[in-house]
Amino acid sequence: MNWTGGFTMSNRRKFIQQLTAASFGLGLTGKSIDLLADEGLKTLTILHTNDVHCHIDPFPENHSFFKGRGGLARMSSLVTRIRREQSNVLLLDAGDMFQGTPYFNYYKGELILKVMTEMGYDASTLGNHEFDNGLKGIADVIDYAGFPLVCSNYDFSNTPLVNTFPDYLIFRKDGIKVGIYGLGIELDGLVSQSNYGDAVYLDPVKVAQEKEAYLKNERGCDLVICLSHLGLEYKEAKISDKLLAKQTHFTDLIIGGHTHSFLDAPLELKNADGNRIVVNQAGWGGMVLGRIDFIFDRTKKQAAGLVAQNIPTSL
Repeated sequence: MNWTGGFTMSNRRKFIQQLTAASFGLGLTGKSIDLLADEGLKTLTILHTNDVHCHIDPFPENHSFFKGRGGLARMSSLVTRIRREQSNVLLLDAGDMFQGTPYFNYYKGELILKVMTEMGYDASTLGNHEFDNGLKGIADVIDYAGFPLVCSNYDFSNTPLVNTFPDYLIFRKDGIKVGIYGLGIELDGLVSQSNYGDAVYLDPVKVAQEKEAYLKNERGCDLVICLSHLGLEYKEAKISDKLLAKQTHFTDLIIGGHTHSFLDAPLELKNADGNRIVVNQAGWGGMVLGRIDFIFDRTKKQAAGLVAQNIPTSL
């Protein structure tokens, strides 16, 4: 694999509107992605999911709300098609792969990790439900993941999972250097202490600032991505993707999870320096595939713009 790393629900109508939201463009208007190469530009396509919760099959046709929607089996064909159309693709996930269907009850995470590996996921991060069978439950199945799970703000030093998860990743795609770090939600009060043991939760804002600066300034990454399972936003003053975005300096994209948020379109926010940062989340259960196409100047390797959309996997 071409990566390096370091260790250390809302009414039915609203849902359908959200699920069928059209694509939007930031910085590019009326330009087809397919024509960008002819203009001296190149594209990096980021595909992403979150909170899949072992939904490999679509919801049943007799389901009262999600009739025939979702599932990685359907999403796989969509991902395959995009990969045929685009040369530079990264497929990422923001955690909570485990729990939610009998597939987890029986296979304990083994099957979902095998399916995601077969789909060619490049990276994921840890959600709180990855801890449902404890640290041993993670250790027993983690080798079935043919992709890294990046985790930057859980310290597993005093646990059986020490040195299991890189705290950052770097991918190279057609000369574009992409740095990725991962943030998990605070487990205390959400997960039984017996399930996370001596794993230590570190301040996600501090960790984000450290990792993004390292990836940008010391490793020379052209794009910095955060895989976050903090949640999009909360009524109370709790750290979330929206709050995190305002405190970053070098992160270009936050791919979120945990709150199962169906966004009409990815959010364009401002970071601590007033620069653009994109925040997105793709619902849950494999019902939406997030897609962000970053457009780079071939000579300067700077993001000249982007096109983004949230694509329903079955309509």
